[in-house]
Amino acid sequence: MLPLEIQNTPFNYFPIVVQLVIAIGFVFVMMGLTHFLGPKRKTLDKLENFECGIEQEGNARQPLAIKYFLVAILFVLFDVEVIFFYPYAINFRELGWDGFLAVTMFVAFFILGFTYIIKKGALQWED
Repeated sequence: MLPLEIQNTPFNYFPIVVQLVIAIGFVFVMMGLTHFLGPKRKTLDKLENFECGIEQEGNARQPLAIKYFLVAILFVLFDVEVIFFYPYAINFRELGWDGFLAVTMFVAFFILGFTYIIKKGALQWED
C-alpha cells in the first residue's frame, strides 16, 4: 500500500478547483464591471458596420468563389505539414538513418500530394 502522501485522493485536486473558480469568477466580475461602468452612448455611427475603414458596398451574403476557400485550406494543410519538420531538425542525430528514411517518405508524400493538387488545377485562377 502506498504512503498517505503519495495516494491520489480527490482532496489533492482542491487547489486546482480553487484556482479554476477564482479564474472564472474574475472573468465574470470584470465583464460585469465593464458592462455596468462602461459608457453607453449608442449613436448611428457606432452601430454602423466598420471594416478596415472601407465603406461597405453590396451584400455580404453574396456567394464567393470556392477557389478562395480551397487555397485557404491548402495553405493550412501544407503549413501544418511543414511544422512536422521541426522535431526532425532538432533530433536528426538521434534518429539516424531510420529517421532520415521516415522524413524522406514524408517529403515524398508531401510532393506527391502537391503534384496531385497542381495536376487537378486547384491553384489556377483562370476559368
